[in-house]
Amino acid sequence: MSARRESEFHPPRLLRNPHVQSMLASSSLRRVLMRRRSRAVERDAREIILDGGDGVRLLGFHTAQRVLPAPRGLAVMFHGWEGSARSTYLMQTGGSLLTQGWDVFRLNFRDHGGTHDLNHGIFHSCLIDEVTAAVGDIARRFPQRPLVLIGYSLGGNFALRVALRAPARGIPLSRVLAVCPVICPHQGLAAIESSRWFYHAYFMHKWRLSLKRKQRAFPGEVLFERRQLRSSLRELTRALVLRHTDFGSLDNYLDGYSIAGDHLASLRVPASILTSRDDPVIPVADFERMQLPPGAELTIVEHGGHCGFIRDLGMSSFAEDYIVERLERTV
Repeated sequence: MSARRESEFHPPRLLRNPHVQSMLASSSLRRVLMRRRSRAVERDAREIILDGGDGVRLLGFHTAQRVLPAPRGLAVMFHGWEGSARSTYLMQTGGSLLTQGWDVFRLNFRDHGGTHDLNHGIFHSCLIDEVTAAVGDIARRFPQRPLVLIGYSLGGNFALRVALRAPARGIPLSRVLAVCPVICPHQGLAAIESSRWFYHAYFMHKWRLSLKRKQRAFPGEVLFERRQLRSSLRELTRALVLRHTDFGSLDNYLDGYSIAGDHLASLRVPASILTSRDDPVIPVADFERMQLPPGAELTIVEHGGHCGFIRDLGMSSFAEDYIVERLERTV
């Protein structure tokens, strides 16, 4: 394992605040300023329903590159919690990869991107089997190789867990890249609770809207009581676990998608992990305590917030450059 800081990333002082970085990552301002890349990703995107196993259906979008006679490979991309396949950071990264000759597949997790009516059960972060099955379906449908996996935040956590399972499932994954992945869910939940109030408010606002949409899709049962929907992130998560999973307790559920400590020690797929020391949502100490195999690279930069890494007022991102440069090693 190599662990180092990226000395070449020094955002201007105006952009060093971690909260500014975090908010700009998925802001509509960034989408507007870099809309050309978004248009390239949306153009000719094919909507595809994937097989997640056991009757689960997940929606994704495939976009073929246009710059080379044949694609350099296929990049499958995962969004963060309550994001979607159309989240700004995915669209911008996807646009960058298209210009480099990569085909792009953007996957929606269950109940994300307006897909609440596709499956009966509610999304939670331990639904790794259906996401792994969906990646296997992508690999079968699209012969482009190498096949790489890219994830942001919770999507980075899913990407690393899929990579752990890929060899045993026969998924020919060549590399996995994770930007600010959730490492220890216990610490991540505590960080949101103790950070600035607007993080808790932001996630709760989006999650409540999503749960209400799920309720409208399945009006025949009461998914949550009103008092539970008005509770905190921790208490609503606890209600989700007790009402809609078999984990039995919040602690068991959070342990269920942890990749802390030595969880990734057996990872056989080459991995690159990028995070920032000032991430207000995912504590950097979680990364520093990880035990990674020789084929994994951990990069920690001083500034970048959560999934931000914004270079300048033009809203370009060091994270995109990081991903493109690492993929140069894959082809």
